[in-house]
Amino acid sequence: MKNLVLLTAAVLMGITAFAQTTQLPQPNMQRKTLTVMETFQQRKSVREYSATPLSDQDLSDLLWAAQGQNRPDGHLTAPTAMNRQEISLYVFTAKGVSLYDPKSHSLKQVAEGDHRDMVASRQDFAKTAPVCLVTVGDFGKFGSINEYAAMVAVDAGIVTQNIDLFCAAAGLATVPRATMDVQGIRSLLGLGENQVPIMNNPVGYIK
Repeated sequence: MKNLVLLTAAVLMGITAFAQTTQLPQPNMQRKTLTVMETFQQRKSVREYSATPLSDQDLSDLLWAAQGQNRPDGHLTAPTAMNRQEISLYVFTAKGVSLYDPKSHSLKQVAEGDHRDMVASRQDFAKTAPVCLVTVGDFGKFGSINEYAAMVAVDAGIVTQNIDLFCAAAGLATVPRATMDVQGIRSLLGLGENQVPIMNNPVGYIK
């Protein structure tokens, strides 16, 4: 009985560790960046990154730009079909994987350890970025994986473009990608049958 209690406690401690939530700094709305037209002029795909980790403020601003909550009614910076908000954003770093929560502007850890190699897959340059962002579409919010499939892909693309444009404006390096170990990531994140990784962005400072 004593061993059972100890085992149960250990399991609960493990669950608690994975459920760790990190509150991000408030996004800096006075951040000095390029103009809209200058941002489009500077937007490009970059495949080399400095090993320097992103600062907490840069990560906060990046995630908010990608799909943060920008109105009190819960709408996001990235529009979605019928406001289903079916796109989730996962953050892969050397320390672990976390799910971004736009409502609380926080990160909830879902896996420990460095799994950026899953995002890189056959393209090793991607795992050199200190942060890899993975967009996951929940097709179940539209009924099934076949219904509205095109719209889910479009919505994931909008989040990806938000990432691209923020990086261009803020002087960060990124490239939109579809290559990744989809099945491995689904297993790692414990995704349901209707949840599918669609795009990813390695992000870092310019090397």
